[in-house]
Amino acid sequence: MTGNPTSGELPSRRADDGQSTPPRVLVVDDEPSICRALAIALRRAGCEPLIAPDGEAALELLRREHVDVMILDLRMIGMRGDSLFHVAIAIQPQLQRQSLFMTGDVTERADNLIRSCGVPYLRKPFALNEVIRIVFELAPGRRSASA
Repeated sequence: MTGNPTSGELPSRRADDGQSTPPRVLVVDDEPSICRALAIALRRAGCEPLIAPDGEAALELLRREHVDVMILDLRMIGMRGDSLFHVAIAIQPQLQRQSLFMTGDVTERADNLIRSCGVPYLRKPFALNEVIRIVFELAPGRRSASA
């Protein structure tokens, strides 16, 4: 996609070969320890992590920056993850297939909310290597340095 400043489109950060820039991964969670752990793991795996502590901060970032993959919590203070997901895909449509939910909510309602978005999800607590594996499955044309 080419960036046209007047069209509202975000410029793609990808080079022609799709491999020269690390995948940019937005982590949206109101738990600082989870954000820190994911940022460290993603950086070590060769990704460029971006952190947002809530839905509003995530939307502000999505309006300015291209993101390859979004990882988001379902239950956050303020905007719920499923609501954020729907607004995010209006801003960056590729996130409709390049997002991962994580949640500690084990209710049927939570399952239904996430399933209605049509993207994978992990229950908290999760293994960091599982998150990294899924991120590289979701990031088009990308492979982990450890893969």
